[in-house]
Amino acid sequence: RMINLSELTPYILCSICKGYFIDATTITECLHTFCKSCIVRHFYYSNRCPKCNIVVHQTQPLYNIRPDRQLQDIVYKLVVNLEEREKKQMHDFYKERGLEVPKPAVPQPVPPSRGRPRKVLGSVFRIPPELDISILLEFIGANEGTGNFKPLEKKFVRVSGEATIGHVEKFLRRKMDLDPACQVDIICGDHLLEHYQTLREIRQVIGESAVQDGLLVLHYGLVVSPL
Repeated sequence: RMINLSELTPYILCSICKGYFIDATTITECLHTFCKSCIVRHFYYSNRCPKCNIVVHQTQPLYNIRPDRQLQDIVYKLVVNLEEREKKQMHDFYKERGLEVPKPAVPQPVPPSRGRPRKVLGSVFRIPPELDISILLEFIGANEGTGNFKPLEKKFVRVSGEATIGHVEKFLRRKMDLDPACQVDIICGDHLLEHYQTLREIRQVIGESAVQDGLLVLHYGLVVSPL
């Protein structure tokens, strides 16, 4: 019998963005599936599944997710023109920013082997290439009168190199529940950083003195602005 798409819709929608799965990605701990960009963004702020609240990983939840290509193929076959629209949006996104449009991965032929086939071992999930910079956020103290604030639970964060110091400040304000009157100064080495500077630019300009064990080290201080 013919099945109406509305009957299948609940099974192919991301519970975060409420849209059809794009780059369907499944949590290996509970097998709940989301859009890749949605779950990666969610894990910036939480290590729990947004659907069942299970702890995915104490420190690195991105290690416990994997792409679900079969489900994504099903979604593209069910929803007319969805794949074409996504490709066009991606193409326009890169072109508007003067970036090279990524080419689709071409599967490599597997050479024939003799004897017993060997099992190839590999990680279930690789950290997405867009999260290309790891930062270490070190607190350098607060002046008197800064007020109460929550300590930062995680000082190790993996983000895109295109993220700016403004994004880092917003992250700190949100995680530490900072008062709007509290000024956040972010420093790398001896340099007081500006909001518009990207993390990739900072790493390139300041060089190895800004890096510790592969981490870009940022120090932040809190100051109450005078009234």
